[in-house]
Amino acid sequence: MGGFAASRILEVHGERMIQRTFNPGFRIRLHQKDLNLALQGAKELNVSLPQTANAAQLMQACAAHGMGDLDHSALVKALELMAGHEVAKV
Repeated sequence: MGGFAASRILEVHGERMIQRTFNPGFRIRLHQKDLNLALQGAKELNVSLPQTANAAQLMQACAAHGMGDLDHSALVKALELMAGHEVAKV
């Protein structure tokens, strides 16, 4: 977390991921709406947003598993599902 990698957002959400506290701050389903609008606008402008598309896919995976009302820090759960391994157990 030192140097250029320092990020208050990563610090806060990383801690939520480790502690497994996914109480809604900003819900995944709301992020889905925003990301879809961004991707739609990018398509109209013929602009590629590959990382936005990746984030949207992770959001979709969470929503498909009933996690749409969790905080977006729960995206770690989509990664865990794909890996078949939990990041942390407290």
